[in-house]
Amino acid sequence: MYRKLLVAAGAVALTLGTVTLSAQERPKITSISHLAVYTSDAAATDHYYREIIGAAKEADPENPAGVKYAFSATQYIEVLPLPANSGVNRMDHAAFNTSDAEAMRKYLAAKSWKTPSSVSKGKDGSRWFAVTDPEGNKIEFVQPSSSAKPVNAPKIIGSHVIHVGFLVHSREAEDKFYRDLLGFRPYWYGGMTDAKTDWVSQQVPDGHDWLEYMVSGGPGTGIPANMTQQTLGVLDHFAIGEHSVPDAYKKLEAENRLGNGRHDQGPKIGKDGKYQFNMYDPDGIRAELMNFKATEKPCCSPFTAPDPSE
Repeated sequence: MYRKLLVAAGAVALTLGTVTLSAQERPKITSISHLAVYTSDAAATDHYYREIIGAAKEADPENPAGVKYAFSATQYIEVLPLPANSGVNRMDHAAFNTSDAEAMRKYLAAKSWKTPSSVSKGKDGSRWFAVTDPEGNKIEFVQPSSSAKPVNAPKIIGSHVIHVGFLVHSREAEDKFYRDLLGFRPYWYGGMTDAKTDWVSQQVPDGHDWLEYMVSGGPGTGIPANMTQQTLGVLDHFAIGEHSVPDAYKKLEAENRLGNGRHDQGPKIGKDGKYQFNMYDPDGIRAELMNFKATEKPCCSPFTAPDPSE
């Protein structure tokens, strides 16, 4: 009888241990979900994202005051009204898609990261919650709706947001969250010169989209007092994947979609060896058309993970 009790107790302990381990297992982080930005001119911003980028305008599932400009069923730009006293900042948050928002919340909480008490449910059936990273950037994790449908965006210049980037002061501090806790994987790093690393690209752990640290802030956290809105908009950005940026540029030109907006004079090859073309929304947030694959050998470091694709 005593032996049976020991076996039963062991089974219970094993079961509880399994539950604990299961609760702390990180769910998948599969791709970029969206970048949320502010607008000071809703009409001009609407024209930019609908007519130039070609995204589909939809209701914002998270904020009734916002607008969603969709690239696909699971990726979009969220545009929110400019808050009072926002200064030069035009980015609200970046977001990643996860297989299970509630499990992700529990995982982070189990790792002693500050999380909300529950997930929120979007009007489209998505589930999401927000935390802050080590430098105070607002980061969301979104579980897309199970009934998400393809978007109707015949003019879209590219349907895959392959990366988002934003101002970072300390690569080491941010790595404690993205690398150590979440499992993001190195992809590429480089800089304007070999002596300094300005960009650090790290792919989501269960896909090939990436987060780009824009290491330009100097010591401390937050937006430097001397940083202009234009400079910050270059750093806080998103990228749309292209098979050929030169062809995408020609399409925009042929359809007279660039107009008088702010953008590069034409495509160029970046330090990572990939063609790119930069455009800016009315408040200065950068949209980067970028080739999925490099045309030339990258500077500074090799690519260490497979490229994203359409």
